[in-house]
Amino acid sequence: MVNPGPLTPGQVSFLLGVVPVLVAWIYSELLEYGKYSSHSKVHSDNNLVELGSDAVKEEDRAVLLEGGVLKSASAKFHSSSAKSSLLRFVSMDESFLLENRTTLRSMAEFGAILVYFYVCDRTNILSETTKVLFLMYHYFAATEIYNAIRVFIAAYVWMTGFGNFSYYYIRKDFSVARFMQMMWRLNFFVAFCCIVLNNDYMLYYICPMHTLFTLMVYGALGIFNKYNETPAVMAVKIFSCFLVVIIVWEIPGVFDFLWSPLVFLLSYTDPAKPELPRLHEWQFRSGLDRYIWIIGMLYAYYHPNVERWMEKLEEAEPKKRHTIKTGIVVSSVFVGYMWYEYIYKLDKATYNKFHPYTSWIPITVYICLRNFTHQLRGCSLTLFAWLGKITLESYISQFHIWLRSSVPNGQPKLLLSLIPNYPMLNFMLTTAVYVLVSHRLFELTNSLKSVFIPTKDNRRLFQNFLAGVAISVSLYFLAFVLLLIPNNA
Repeated sequence: MVNPGPLTPGQVSFLLGVVPVLVAWIYSELLEYGKYSSHSKVHSDNNLVELGSDAVKEEDRAVLLEGGVLKSASAKFHSSSAKSSLLRFVSMDESFLLENRTTLRSMAEFGAILVYFYVCDRTNILSETTKVLFLMYHYFAATEIYNAIRVFIAAYVWMTGFGNFSYYYIRKDFSVARFMQMMWRLNFFVAFCCIVLNNDYMLYYICPMHTLFTLMVYGALGIFNKYNETPAVMAVKIFSCFLVVIIVWEIPGVFDFLWSPLVFLLSYTDPAKPELPRLHEWQFRSGLDRYIWIIGMLYAYYHPNVERWMEKLEEAEPKKRHTIKTGIVVSSVFVGYMWYEYIYKLDKATYNKFHPYTSWIPITVYICLRNFTHQLRGCSLTLFAWLGKITLESYISQFHIWLRSSVPNGQPKLLLSLIPNYPMLNFMLTTAVYVLVSHRLFELTNSLKSVFIPTKDNRRLFQNFLAGVAISVSLYFLAFVLLLIPNNA
């Protein structure tokens, strides 16, 4: 083990919170096991005859096996107030533990994964596999890989604009519950990573960046949302988005002035580059993709019109259809080639200067070629679609499963070695663990979201929010006091 450093109040408060949850979950499993065992004994003694038909028995058994949780756990959880639920949890009320067994299991499992991340980060099992990363860096031509990664991230931000615009424009759901669900999805996991691993929020820059652009899409469509169907109003909104970005990121001094009140949240100091300004990372990362989310909004707005046009094109006479499609493909390939030759091949530093203004080009070229024929539009790679659902979790998990750093806020430049001296076997094992854990984190985040964020009960949502704040503050204060005791002894 490398030196983990002193414990922080956040880490101690996490332990103070997760240990009771773990104990409660284990106790609930014991209660469930005892309940099922006693139920089976009663059935055996009565020869399973007096309980009715086979259908009734199977139904009873299903209810007992799940403790009634899968069918009504969240409903039962929401049916009582946050205060009463907390009191029943503290008092280890058996009925409460049985009703919320799956929720307790999810919380305990989530905490166990975070502990695993901490162990991976603080474990000195580097061995010879650093050479693999070194060789991969040179073998794959790092400059071109960097530029490609920038395009992939831009595509992800583009989808943030496209997806959120489509949802709010079509569903017209600007409710508090929907907003909180989005914030939970983007920040629940990363918040606990920051607390347990003592890392800054900006180390996982994808999360604050997507949170910002999601908020901007929400604000753009939420303000005067009754007029979103009016083209002139929508044009003003899109123009306003561009104007805001230009003012904040293009005019010197505005960015620092605007974000200085949030420096405690968005600052980042790389241990390897302590001389950089604290907001440098936030300005650099958010600035690289500052326009592409608006392009995503534009494409989402015109998507229905383009779709109707494509349907008419498919019904047109073959000669006209082939001529138009050929023209689109030739133009797309030409534009893509010019971008590749004069933009993509630039060195890293020069490419970064052009990226905010040109990242829409390869994305647009891909969209045009992807929708060239009806057959192409109907095809998709199931594996990539599945992996796309866990993009956020896989991005964060790579810092602590595939790679590792030995200090808080350190960029993960070390390879985690579970099988020393066998780099390919180690790669296969860590990749399998990486994908499985990422997928499980996705499921846990969503299951806990459905429990703690009710969709149609703002009063309950507000109570849960206040309860969460109160519990967090109380645990942090207790942890702070506990850490002072050794110093005063």
